Amino acid sequence: MPKFVRNIGHILYRIWFYVMVTLPIILFFPFLVVSTLSEKWYPQFFWLARNLWARPILLGMGCPQRIIRKEKLVSGKSYMLVANHTSMLDIMLMLRISRNPFVFVGKKELVKIPLFGFFYKRVCIMVDREDSRSRTGVYRRAQRRLDQGLSICIFPEGGVPEEEILLDSFKDGAFKMAIAHNIPVVPMTFYDNKKRFSFTFLSGGPGMIRAKVHSFFETGILEDEDKSTLREEVRNIILNELITNS
Repeated sequence: MPKFVRNIGHILYRIWFYVMVTLPIILFFPFLVVSTLSEKWYPQFFWLARNLWARPILLGMGCPQRIIRKEKLVSGKSYMLVANHTSMLDIMLMLRISRNPFVFVGKKELVKIPLFGFFYKRVCIMVDREDSRSRTGVYRRAQRRLDQGLSICIFPEGGVPEEEILLDSFKDGAFKMAIAHNIPVVPMTFYDNKKRFSFTFLSGGPGMIRAKVHSFFETGILEDEDKSTLREEVRNIILNELITNS
């Protein structure tokens, strides 16, 4: 296939993605807004985001999912969900993996995305990584959400690494928080999202996206000084899986 034809296909696929992201938000806007008016209604917002936003996007992009679970999430229990981060599809895939309502912790810059940012700043825990007070405030807001029976999701690389990096180093935040709140860490490997929809403009295409939910790491007997060991153990599991099966 000529390169210019292939590039046109990549451009159309990328435009279609943003159509798929935007259309459900427009269609269900009143319901989404109402479900964000109170924190106690967050489970309803999560259901809408999981079933009427993430699911149609992945199906519409031609990305069926195959998920392997070494251990299952228990309904009503809180967890720290962590995975490698390579694509905007990571958000949708995480929503499809967990039926347990969870709250994303992410960088504040995402509020600038039209429509998506409107809801992002209302339901997610935003952090300014350059502001120590903002980072400290994350723990307080996370505790409130955990007290409500929710889980927390953090992509511990702290952002999307360069394309050639298989897995970047992990930040401490997710593991420090899991130990402080005594919740299990749930490592996940996302194998294919970079191939399907990376941050390189002229790339991507439909196909299967695979994920693996690894065995959980319990934190009940751990102290704060154990966070680095926990961090590296979790990272090594994800890294080895990517090396073996990507």
